[in-house]
Amino acid sequence: MYRYEEKGIKMGQVIILEETTKKPVTLMGCRAGICWGSDITDQQKNYKRGLDCLAAGHGRVMEYVSVEMVLDGYSARVIREWYTHLGGAPTRLQASTRYINYDKFAYVIPPSIASDEKACARYEHMMREISDTCKYLETECGIAREDAAMLLPLGMQTKIVDKRNLRNLADMSRQRMCGRAYHEYRAMFQDICDALRKVSAEWELLADTVFAPKCEILGYCPEKKSCGRMPKRQEGKGTSASIH
Repeated sequence: MYRYEEKGIKMGQVIILEETTKKPVTLMGCRAGICWGSDITDQQKNYKRGLDCLAAGHGRVMEYVSVEMVLDGYSARVIREWYTHLGGAPTRLQASTRYINYDKFAYVIPPSIASDEKACARYEHMMREISDTCKYLETECGIAREDAAMLLPLGMQTKIVDKRNLRNLADMSRQRMCGRAYHEYRAMFQDICDALRKVSAEWELLADTVFAPKCEILGYCPEKKSCGRMPKRQEGKGTSASIH
């Protein structure tokens, strides 16, 4: 069981793996330099060239930057949304339902429920019932564990090992850092940004400049029901921004 709040308490853990690109801006500049016939032996020039690519919106070089990480302790609901955000050849492996400990399977309790004593008690009771029933089906009835696991809710915690590139993460941030995105997803994406900041100064730069909700990129909110962070687009005005 894990109670979380959007602010203050982390709901899960992000582990950045060793294979993640350490100097993403420098790598982008190096890859662009190869095609431009530039000197790629000078790392400072590569770094500056990478910054130029970002400023110009040349997103294709972002696809050379690899991010490999473990997302552990977030709800199956959020992870399901995470790995269905395809593009840029992401891939992932998820914890199998065959290996879940039904006696004490981990789950999250949303803040709105955790703050209500009666609602929280009922929520926890239901989780215990699910756990007991899964165990009964397997041990007393001989039901295969993966079939008994169909009872498990989307609120259960899960773990994945994930690989994707910077361009995919940047694109994802447009939606998932939006004030109207699901609160757990927003918090998880912030955890990812915080973890990447610790990898290198270049990642800190990217986390602070490249990852942003779409309203900050567009200069207005395109949503029908705005959170109020940015003014809504006026009819007939505004242009769409893209990374090419």
